[in-house]
Amino acid sequence: MRTYPALDITFTDAADDDRSAFVLAAVDDCGPIAAEEHAMGMRVFFESDEARDAARPIVQAAFPAATITAEAVPDEDWAERSQASLRPVRVGRFVVSPPWAVDEARTMADDGADDPDPAWLLVIQPSMGFGTGHHQSTRLCLRLLQQRGCTDADVLDIGTGSAVLAIAARRLGARRVVAVDVDRDALTSAAENVELNQVDEVVLDVADITQGAAPLLARHDSPAGFDRVFANITGAMLQRHAAAVAATVASGGLLITSGFQTHERDDVAAAFGAVGFTPIEQGEEDTWMAIAFGR
Repeated sequence: MRTYPALDITFTDAADDDRSAFVLAAVDDCGPIAAEEHAMGMRVFFESDEARDAARPIVQAAFPAATITAEAVPDEDWAERSQASLRPVRVGRFVVSPPWAVDEARTMADDGADDPDPAWLLVIQPSMGFGTGHHQSTRLCLRLLQQRGCTDADVLDIGTGSAVLAIAARRLGARRVVAVDVDRDALTSAAENVELNQVDEVVLDVADITQGAAPLLARHDSPAGFDRVFANITGAMLQRHAAAVAATVASGGLLITSGFQTHERDDVAAAFGAVGFTPIEQGEEDTWMAIAFGR
């Protein structure tokens, strides 16, 4: 069974809404792949033991009073914990559901119609990848996608995780969706969800946007870029790699960014403004944000 290296961080002071985002930004160079909050703090997951061990002193220096424990968490354990708490969630017209709650989700789909449209039901198996639809950043992206549409569009999903955004785009009429991630295990999960939702024209690929856009565009025969691009990653990555992300967007295309918090909004907007993008719409939920940019 696959295990994920993780740091369990227990804070001793009062809760702070910005603390989780600060931790993720601090360890961004170590490549965190997921995070979950709990009553006393949070758990951050990494691709390797080495990345986890490199992140530990960084977090300890930022929070000297915190108790930080290195762990190896079985993926199955995470899914079992999720099963106890995850229920279907409505996002616009979409209803995102884990497989064990599909019957409940069907009663919510299409405003409770007697014969709900299955296109609005997204069934996502929880795993360590982001994107179950229960995180604010995913919901924000789904809302902006529905508002802006993607009929007949070529779509790129950077950091696809569970592929929930890719599946939603195809359901909304995208001509083709390319969904990429650096984590092969995330793509395994994504493939399962694509099959579970019976969608076609979703291409899954291992790709690292931090290495530039050119190899990705060439591999998928998209030299002019994509009509719609999702980048639901982190604020730090968006700022650092804005030029590479921007290069994937076709002229006249739309870029939907999320994965960052409200205090990062101006920095993210400035990073994309510097490469020719203009904010045209934004969404906010709790302390999380998404911005849609045009070029």
